[in-house]
Amino acid sequence: MIPSDATFAGTFPFTPHFTEAPGFRMHYVDEGPRDGEVVLCLHGEPTWGYLFRHLVPALSGRYRVVVPDHMGFGKSETPTERSYWLQDHVDNLEAFIAALGLTDITLVMHDFGGPVGMGFAARQPYRIRRVISANGPTPFGQADLIDRLTANAAVSPWFQWIAKAATDGTLEPVLGNLGFNILSTLKLNGFENNAVITDAWIEAYGAPFATEADCLGALGWANGFPTGNHQFETPDPEADRIIRSRPALAIWGEADRTLHAEHFLPLFSTIFPSARIERLAGVGHYCFEDAPETVSGLISDFIRRT
Repeated sequence: MIPSDATFAGTFPFTPHFTEAPGFRMHYVDEGPRDGEVVLCLHGEPTWGYLFRHLVPALSGRYRVVVPDHMGFGKSETPTERSYWLQDHVDNLEAFIAALGLTDITLVMHDFGGPVGMGFAARQPYRIRRVISANGPTPFGQADLIDRLTANAAVSPWFQWIAKAATDGTLEPVLGNLGFNILSTLKLNGFENNAVITDAWIEAYGAPFATEADCLGALGWANGFPTGNHQFETPDPEADRIIRSRPALAIWGEADRTLHAEHFLPLFSTIFPSARIERLAGVGHYCFEDAPETVSGLISDFIRRT
């Protein structure tokens, strides 16, 4: 686990906050006015709140920006006795939001932050004010959800590797050493802007996975696919009605090799048929790394207009 005061050469200068509400020590960033509208940023695999380091200052002058690290990621604890399936992360998020009393939430979701955020939205839709997907899937009971996930997995290098590694026994050895191969793992998922790579950047993304025991979160998320242990929340009719009525925005880096736009944007449009979609040419899976100013500007403009 990263030291709570680590700033990585000043690139992550935010005051650390912690709560034990989900049953482990969960870290979060909480910047901006406490009475401001809440923007809740949810990261994915194998990142943490560091991914949103450019978005936080872009929004915190006006909004309360809250950025939790999921269990097993970032500055949060990695308990050995817990499971790390999708539904566990939704449970944790639900406890976290209850502890902080967050309402009128604008969800900003990347990668598996999408299924976690949409899972929470299915459970407590009245707490959600807006939905923003940034290269983050939005599973919400769509009839073709599994078909689209399967079709994407067939053409995604990351999911192809997971399937092969789970079969030949290399999944745990590779992801158990994630601190040492973090750059190659991030590159496999896909970012295009190599200029972001610095010693501090590599340290920030590698530090959460210093030991094999630190890698349970990353391993659990990957392993949930071949084992079928991830459970997607299905909204009831009332939750479906409420969320469909919310303003929504999709931002998608078209060079994403992990989550292909052709498979995931239709899932978004099924829920939000009239919502705006911003497709970013030449931007990869980690759109917050490849085009931070563009993505921050789109999010800020969308919140202001809606």
